[in-house]
Amino acid sequence: MATINFGGVQENVVKRDEFPLNKAQEVLKNETVAVIGYGVQGPGQALNLKDNGVNVIVGQRKGTGSWKKALADGWEEGETLFEVEEACKKATVVMNLLSDAGQIQAWEGIKKHLTKGKALYFSHGFGVTFYEKTGIVPPKDVDVVLVAPKGSGTSLRSMFLNGQGLNSSYAVFQDATGKARERALALGIAIGSGYLFETTFQKEVYSDLTGERGVLMGAVAGIFEAQYNVLRQRGHSPSEAFNETVEEFTQSLMPLIADNGMDWMFANCSTTAQRGALDWKGKFREATEPVLNELYDSVVSGKEAEIVIEANSKPDYRTKLEEELNVMKNSELWQTGLEVRKLRPKL
Repeated sequence: MATINFGGVQENVVKRDEFPLNKAQEVLKNETVAVIGYGVQGPGQALNLKDNGVNVIVGQRKGTGSWKKALADGWEEGETLFEVEEACKKATVVMNLLSDAGQIQAWEGIKKHLTKGKALYFSHGFGVTFYEKTGIVPPKDVDVVLVAPKGSGTSLRSMFLNGQGLNSSYAVFQDATGKARERALALGIAIGSGYLFETTFQKEVYSDLTGERGVLMGAVAGIFEAQYNVLRQRGHSPSEAFNETVEEFTQSLMPLIADNGMDWMFANCSTTAQRGALDWKGKFREATEPVLNELYDSVVSGKEAEIVIEANSKPDYRTKLEEELNVMKNSELWQTGLEVRKLRPKL
């Protein structure tokens, strides 16, 4: 484990050279790992584990779109692909990668197969942290661990295939065997993590729910819409408004920030842009910080979890969700984006 100075704060990080793949394989050599759920995270984690030589099976409801996807990805019914409970029964490590709503619905069926000494793995702290709302309380005689890739399962898989790694957080909620941390780190390396930083189930879910509602998705989408609307209202064309709001941000600036940091990007743009951005960033920070504090309080109170659980429990949830998503898809902003992306030169 390496101790790294992050902006003046010392943190422990587990890197691949300190916990190499061959060590992970040794830790997992006698395990049967069942990936439960084949939706967002399931395919990437399952395929990476398989390619890294871990004994993996997949558990999914038969006949669903995800079952068909698993078959298309090479998992074989009755050999490496099973119904959820059958997979849990066969496993020594149960990786619960169902959606938060799916975990609530499937919990009783999964729980009865969590016998002494097994490990229960999550990639999100939601179910365990908000147990009063989800009912997910693991048995006391199993290890309970978390490895949460900081990105989609699609990114985890594509980066793995490119020889890269997505950073992940890890946590131990319950160590029944004395091997929980070692199991978590081995699984984290074997799914393709570039490095692992320590957290808790509670901190993971608090930061995750805040992040996706804030900067990662909600805030960015809202700011895109606001600036696009202002430019359109002030007489700019759809293409100009889109290019100055989204295209330049995603295609030019974000890659620079990703590779070198915001400070480098500021230092390498025009002096006009530097002056304006430095003058205005404080105003945006002051305007949004109270909103983000309100959001964090809503997460900690359990209100956001309650909203998610209640929404997912309604029989028409999927229909209503599609209606909301279609409003965004069919908006002038994102229909303009559809056409702009077609104009990008192909390699």
